[in-house]
Amino acid sequence: MVWQFFNRKKVSTFDENVRAAREAGGGVSLPVQDTRAAIEELSQVVKNDPEAVEIYLALGSLYRSQGEIERAIQIRNSLIVRPGLDRKFKARAWFELGRDFRRAGFLDRAEKAFLEARSLGQDPSAIHQEMARLAAERGDFEKAADSYGQLNLPLPQAHYLVRFALDRFSEGNNSQGHRALRHAIRAYPGAVEAWLEQIVQTYRTGNAGKVADVLGQALDHVAPDLRFVLFEGLFLAVNRAEKAKQTSFGEENEWSRVCNDEKLVHAILPIIERQDPDVLLLYYGAMMLLRIDDSENAQSWLEKSLMLLPDFWMARLELFELSRVDQTLTPFYKEQLTFFTDRARRVRRFFCRCCGLKRDQLFFNCPRCRSWHSIAFRTDISE
Repeated sequence: MVWQFFNRKKVSTFDENVRAAREAGGGVSLPVQDTRAAIEELSQVVKNDPEAVEIYLALGSLYRSQGEIERAIQIRNSLIVRPGLDRKFKARAWFELGRDFRRAGFLDRAEKAFLEARSLGQDPSAIHQEMARLAAERGDFEKAADSYGQLNLPLPQAHYLVRFALDRFSEGNNSQGHRALRHAIRAYPGAVEAWLEQIVQTYRTGNAGKVADVLGQALDHVAPDLRFVLFEGLFLAVNRAEKAKQTSFGEENEWSRVCNDEKLVHAILPIIERQDPDVLLLYYGAMMLLRIDDSENAQSWLEKSLMLLPDFWMARLELFELSRVDQTLTPFYKEQLTFFTDRARRVRRFFCRCCGLKRDQLFFNCPRCRSWHSIAFRTDISE
């Protein structure tokens, strides 16, 4: 009966759908046709045939990846209650049900499903990893970091140690926060989020020379294609400090002791100059110079970045802005230019190298495909 279903005229299309369903994970939506019809018919014919049950489970994962959680849960439950279902398939169904519940935000139900899957013999390491994700989503970052450490996954371990440190800093427990950051860097020396937070915390103490020292160490350890994150994050901290100063009306706050912009820039620029020529480092160096109104040197740094990459649109945009003051423009033309440059600045500057997701904010774990440290800067506006 199953094979009669596969041998219909649409067999080639259905086979493609089945392959796509098998590949469906928890975070990527796939354009699969006729999945509802396939599920309805398979639900009538599937018994305990290994191939059919695997397809049924894969189709449930496909529904989850498309956000149709209720349908995914129905598929798992229909397998779990089926009499005589092989133990390994029931364990798999409970495991996938736990992932469905986690995706839907029912974290307690997800934990119970994972424990049930473990009791039926599901892969302990897979269960352990899902429990680590549950701990992270509950905000128990210390437990999440410990779990990822036990799984020998140092990158997520370091990430959640940083999240734990941020919680401690917000509570005023700076010693525990710094200890967690040091632990994160020991666990994964290339943890850009850990180095960034160390830079920010040092910046808040007002010691520009120490900021430069930490930045230099970070540049030695962080992957070259992630070094821009350090500068982008520092810029965000500088902007937050400026806003806090404007709204505090002279009262003491967490940003009151930050470095003077002039001292910060003059401490950091030599660090950048010691690095091998890099488009983004030159760009961020220019942006720092613009913060202290050193337009002449900023222009020079931007021009150097364009020598390395002529299509770097952000550098061209900043050079254009610098040249506008020397141009005589009609009010209408000036208005149009202002409109287009403002729109250009709203372009999402970052993207995920794995799935192509575009964002206007930093991320360390892609919100769509869940890949770690896949962020990149859109140096080419067509990317």
